[in-house]
Amino acid sequence: MPNEELILAVDRALAEDVGPGDVTSEATVDPQARARATITQKAPGVVFGLDAAEVAFRRLDPECTIERGPEGEWRDSGALVMTVEGRARALLTAERTALNFLGRLSGIATLTADVVRRVRDAGGTAEILDTRKTTPGLRVLEKAAVAAGGGTNHRVGLFDAFLIKENHIAAAGGIAAAVSGARAARPELMVQVEVRDRDEIDQALEAGADRLLLDNMTPEELQAAVAQVAGRATLEASGGVSPETILVYATIKGLHFVSMGALTHSAPALDLTLALEAVPS
Repeated sequence: MPNEELILAVDRALAEDVGPGDVTSEATVDPQARARATITQKAPGVVFGLDAAEVAFRRLDPECTIERGPEGEWRDSGALVMTVEGRARALLTAERTALNFLGRLSGIATLTADVVRRVRDAGGTAEILDTRKTTPGLRVLEKAAVAAGGGTNHRVGLFDAFLIKENHIAAAGGIAAAVSGARAARPELMVQVEVRDRDEIDQALEAGADRLLLDNMTPEELQAAVAQVAGRATLEASGGVSPETILVYATIKGLHFVSMGALTHSAPALDLTLALEAVPS
């Protein structure tokens, strides 16, 4: 995420939390008091989101000093995430916003890392893709968290690849017409077509689709689709894939991708804690 977009995202979160002021910190903490905040993991996982946390602290105390732990690697419970030293009021006010970003993004990275590891341990070669099922306004950050966990980013939005789904096909008058229109409009972009059965697979292949989205197919149907396509397009399985069922899909030989909305819409936050201690002013 470009720096200015990250700052805007953090500013929105701070405005939501702080409003006209942090009444508790302002009433109970001397404005000259200084403190050191230490953030640690309370559960094993992959930390991601240090940039967002740092922005949160620096927006309230531009002169704070920050030391960061490693990002994007699996670490055990108790690992140091970040230390921040600065004005005590600022650290207390930024605490929840910083932890919200860190917990959310680290949770996505952790779930992704766990899924990718289990697929690889089971001998699966399919890449694990994210989707557009992200928190509004945080898509770029959440997709970066997927990448930090070892996943692969699907299209960022509606602008960087064609994904012709059943409603597009219905509105365009068929698969051939939809693919033709896409090729004519933006020939440089990948064209992917959602298909649900053997007939639609044939139509998409005949139209020249680059990738087929095999929608809500059973494992047996996916294996049949792999045989039918026989290498003429790349294949992505999608629909109903969860961390519990991922191995059923991602270990099917011949599938190139498996997409999982759960990576972003259902990832539990990584449990983190912040401890504050006073330091001499």
